[in-house]
Formats: sequence, C-alpha cells, structure tokens
Amino acid sequence: MTPANTARLGVVRSVHAHARLRTVDLKVARQRPGVLAAWAAGDLADLARAVPAAWGGSHKGRPFAVPLLAAERVRYVGEPIAVVIAEDAHRLHDALEAVAVDYEPLPALATIDTALASATRLHEGWSDNSTLPVSAKVGDADAGFARAEVTVGGRFRHPRLAAVPIEPRGAVAWPDRDAGTLTIWASIQNPYRLRDAIAGTLGLPAESIRVRVPDVGGGFGPKGDVYPDEILVAAAALRLGRPVKWIEGRREDFMALGHDRDQVHEARLGLTRDGRIVALETAFVADVGAYPSQGDGLTANTVNHLPGPYRVPAYRGAGHSVVTTKTLNAAYRAAGRPEAVFVMERLMDLAARKLGLDPAELRRRNLVRPEQMPYRPGLTYKDGVAVSYDPGDFPAAFERALTLLDYDGWRRRQKTQATTGRRLGVGVACYAQGTGLGPYEGATVRVDPTGKVYVFIGVAAQGQGHATTLAQVAAGELGATFEDVTVVGGDTERFPIGMGTGGSRVAANAGPAVASAAREVRTKAARVAAELLECAPEDVRIEASRAFVAGVPDRALPLGRLAHAAVKSKALRGGPDPTLNACTYFYPDTVTWAFGTHAAAVEVDVETGATRLCAYAIVHDPGRAINPTIVTAQLHGGAVQGLAAGLLEEIVYDRDGQLVTGSLMDYALPRADDLPPLAVALDEHPSVVNPLGIKGVGESGAIPGAAVIANAIEDAVADLGVVIHEVPVTPARLHALLAAARHGARA
Repeated sequence: MTPANTARLGVVRSVHAHARLRTVDLKVARQRPGVLAAWAAGDLADLARAVPAAWGGSHKGRPFAVPLLAAERVRYVGEPIAVVIAEDAHRLHDALEAVAVDYEPLPALATIDTALASATRLHEGWSDNSTLPVSAKVGDADAGFARAEVTVGGRFRHPRLAAVPIEPRGAVAWPDRDAGTLTIWASIQNPYRLRDAIAGTLGLPAESIRVRVPDVGGGFGPKGDVYPDEILVAAAALRLGRPVKWIEGRREDFMALGHDRDQVHEARLGLTRDGRIVALETAFVADVGAYPSQGDGLTANTVNHLPGPYRVPAYRGAGHSVVTTKTLNAAYRAAGRPEAVFVMERLMDLAARKLGLDPAELRRRNLVRPEQMPYRPGLTYKDGVAVSYDPGDFPAAFERALTLLDYDGWRRRQKTQATTGRRLGVGVACYAQGTGLGPYEGATVRVDPTGKVYVFIGVAAQGQGHATTLAQVAAGELGATFEDVTVVGGDTERFPIGMGTGGSRVAANAGPAVASAAREVRTKAARVAAELLECAPEDVRIEASRAFVAGVPDRALPLGRLAHAAVKSKALRGGPDPTLNACTYFYPDTVTWAFGTHAAAVEVDVETGATRLCAYAIVHDPGRAINPTIVTAQLHGGAVQGLAAGLLEEIVYDRDGQLVTGSLMDYALPRADDLPPLAVALDEHPSVVNPLGIKGVGESGAIPGAAVIANAIEDAVADLGVVIHEVPVTPARLHALLAAARHGARA
C-alpha cells in the first residue's frame, strides 16, 4: 500500500539491553541525500513523551511509562531511540547507519534471578524489580497437604516465546489538510486502541483520526498492543504533510514485537493413595520484560487456570511479575493458560508414575463430573465474577480424545519397543479455559437498497474467518442469503467502538451482537413488507433475501425493495430511524468456559535425543460451532503453536541481554513436514453465557501442546531416570538429560 509521494520511515533501536543515552547525533544522517527528517526524543517536545495506557487509563502496579522515544535510558535491545524519514527505502537504510548514539552501559538484568538479586533498579523509585502480585486461595492447602499420602512437585519453566506472524507489523499514514483528518492503515489487531493512543499522544480529537486494518498476515495477540512505531508514523505524516510508511523487518519483529510466557513455578500436588487430589500449590514468577504493560492480567490467568478441569478441594496459587532488560511482555495466544496447564499436567503425570497408575486413569478419577455442572472451583475471574464452568461432559470428551488417538493401541506398540533405541511415549493433557472476556462488543446490520446486507463490526480479523462466521449468523437471523452479506471490520470510521480481537472473544461477543442487530432489522423489514403486501407483520416470512406472506411464496419482495420503501414507510414511524438498519451491543455477564483434551504419541531416539511426533488428537468443546471447518482450522493452527513450544521454540537472551534468537535461522518454527495429521473432534455443549451458546476457540488449540509433548517424551524415557521440568524438549536438552541420568545411575 503505497500512496503517491510516500516517504519511508525507519527506527533507530538500542543495541544495548540497559544503558544511559549520552548523545544521539543525527547531524550526519540529516545531511544524507533524500533524507526529509530525523528526530530524537528532544525533537518531539510537542508530543506526549510516553505511549498512553489503554482506553485513557493508567498502568497497574508500580509507576512506569513506555517512552515514545527513549530520552535518557534504554531498557532493552530494540527500544526506539530515534526515527529517520527519507524519500525511499534505500536512502533510508543509508541514513539509519549514519546515526551515532553514545551509550553509557548499565548492568543488564537478563534473567529473573539476576533482576531479583541485583541492586540495580530498572525503573526509578522502585524498591526492587518485582511488581503486580496475584494470588488465590481455595480451602486449606496446608491441611490438604498434611493429609496427603503422596506428594509430587518441582520447579517448572515455560519458555519465552515470539508470535512470529508471517507478516511483520507495518503502517502507512497520510493527512488530509482540507478535511482536517489523518488516516492510518496498520497491520494490527485493535484499531480503536491505536486511534486513541495517536489522539492522546498528538493532542488531536479522536474523531479526526481514522484507523483502518487491511488483511493481516497473522497477529496472535502481540499485535493487539500499541507500540511507539505506529504512533511515530502518524506523527511524521502530520509533520511532513505527506504519506509516510514504515515496514518492520524480521529482526525488528523479534526485538520489538512483544514476547510472552516465560514463567518459573515452584509447584506441588498432594493426593491420596487411590489417586484423589487433596491439595495443589504453586508460587511463580513471570518475566515481563522491561515494561509490565499487560498489568496483572496474564499472571491472573495462570493462577485461575492452574486447577483446570479437576476437582481440587484445596488450592493456593501466587505469582508476581519481574521486570528485566528484555522486550516488553504481550498477550500471546492463550496468554497465561499454557503455563498453568504445563505445570498442572506435569504434576499429574509425575503423580501417576509415583502411584503406579496409567496417566489416563489418574485423570479419570479427578475430572469434574457432568452432574457437578455448573462446577464452581472457588476462584474469582479477573472480571470480578466467581468462576462457574459452563455445561459440559469432561470425562466423555476425555475418552473421545483417547479413542481418536488410539491410546490403547499406542500403549501396546510402546511395549514392543520398550528396550530399543527408539522408544515410544504417549502423553495427554486437559484444560479448562475462560474465553470471551467482555466488557462488550457491537455490530450494525444494514440492508442496502441494492439488496446487499452489510455487517459493520468493531473487531478486526487476522485470518480467523470472521467474515464467514459472522455472515452466517447475520444471514440466518435476518433471512438473507449468505452470498448477500458483507462483513466490514477494522475501520474506526465505519463503526464507533470495539474492544478488539483477542481472548477468544469474537464469536462469543460479536456473534450475539450481530444476531441481535439482524433480528431487529428483520422485524423492521417485516413491518415494511406487511405495509406493501397488505398483511399483518407476523404473517411475513423472510427467506433467501425475499419477504412474502406465509403460504404465498410466489408473491415476494426482495430485501432491496424493502430498503427503498423503508425511508418513506409509515410502518417505521416512531422507531429509531427510517431505514433497515440496527446497531446493538452485547454485554456478557462473564466469560464462557471451554474444555479440551490433547493426546500425542512420540518416538524418541535415546542416542541423539531427537523426537518424532507420530500421532496427535484434539478434542474441544466450542459450545456451538457456527462453522465447524473454521473451528477445526483454528484448533489446528493453535495446536501447532503449542507443539512448537514443547519441541522447538524459545526466545533466548545472553547474559548481557543480547537477543540470541533474532532471526529465523536461530528461532526454530515448525514446518509442515514436522507434523502428522492432526485429528480433531468437536464435543459441543452450548454455553449458558451468551444466546448463541458459543464458547471460545481461537486460543484453545495452543494451550496444552507443551504439556502433551513433555508428558509424552518423559513417558518414553522415564525408566531411564529422565524427568522433564522445562520445555522446549529439544534434542540437545533431552540428550543432556539422558546423559545426566546415565551418569547418576553409574554414580
């Protein structure tokens, strides 16, 4: 997307993890051919120095600010220091290399342990480098562990991950002097947050800014945050009075797009000898990078999701965030839940082994039973509402997953290879997931005089299939043909406000809003048709975009004719407007709760540590699947990301806070030939939280993968003395564990 006369913007980023900025010399860069401008923080005195918190609020926890451009101090490799704008990308590249920054290095806080032990404070005025404690308590955990006959536990770590969307971020902005407006296209997830952040930073009315989201090549959560880069593009376009474009490079993406996960838990589980859970406890720390901009939401997710779908009579969970000299934290697909499931499912397998039970049998004995629904685990969700699980049959779905994998068959094959160099392992993991967080989502449904139906929504898509799913909802409720419905999202001018894509919330929140608006339009259309057809409105039927009197389908009026007639129809007198148009918002009382089970079979080479995924099965309860094909595809995509966390992916920094995994040569992504077919079964139990019965799906597939892989690999080599406490289980890591186990056995 390149409007005429577009200039190119580039960002000068810190090469140090932690340093004072002595000088930022832009003199030579400004003299380069084709350079239009070069600015450091001091050159932007007319702008707000910090990126505003979401929705005009303030950051939780101890005080901090995310600078638009670092002025005195940098806190991670990749933090923006200056921008350069040139006529084209080639001259921009040369000018960026001419920027000279003089740093005074400060101690790097590259790990949680370093940050907690260091006398260096990442933010002024903090007494230490931790913040945002979150805790929950159910029953008496001490008494539960006192009566436990078997206890297992350990220190568990889930790695830091990058979302790696196939399309890095980008933005292009241009002003319209005559209209007094600024338009910006951006590869993001939440146009309204960006609009309000630009307005707050530039001191402009929000209504003068139009943010549009084109087709986006992946988002996965981190693109839902607001970063300095897009705001700087908008500021440059206004200052220069011409279009300005910025396209993020892949290395920039690794350095500057938010990371997630990176939790370390000390956890234990207490059980009776017959395998009944009596107590659960975890204390954990989360590395949130340089700025805890997500607040306590992700750690709260972990605390609330740790007990999962099991009956846990006594639970104590506590976590807090630690700031380090790394890229700031973001909410990556399933945010906070994979860490919880990894810890809980590892404890379940360790307990099964200690009790001499099959891991599947231990889960059978502890899953919430259908007759206990709506099950209340005793926790309070981050929206302030007591957790209450939606209707579902966890044990039946669990058994379905075992059948889908052929669990018993893999157990038989496992025995035939038990003493060979290539061992088989089988793993399972279960989850209960809070989905569809409010506070609201809205939609406008409008019938055009051509007969086309437009659905305007506040959420933007990154490949989830919203246009198909929501069009189905609108068509079904209105009586239009699917082909006549067009869904328009990601445009702040076409719809007033939306909370954005994320949290598995679109179908659960926007879906009911679309349905409600479409029903209102149907009612209005029936009144207009009744006037034209000379019948009662209740006798009007609308099907296939045509209105007719019940029993007389041959005498029909197309929706377009009704839209024309509506503007002069007396039938709509006294209503909100004289058109076939309605706007509604849906406010859920709380989240929906979905359940799922994943199961895997792996083959492990005990000489090299290499693991091959042989089979994988996914069972998920989506409530009501509006489009089963899209639901299945969402589960496929999420599962691959979860499996990658178990086998391949990990963001790595060295002791100086330098990003080691800063390219696709160093950060290992899964490929198609790494994967077997991913079998999926949907176990539908409609939610009671929204009128469509929908439970979330978008993040669900990513939740249990790391746990399934760790359980399956350990299952293959447990008799050799290997215990897995962290992922990814790379060949090198597993080889080291096997070597250590052999050494320990010899000792």
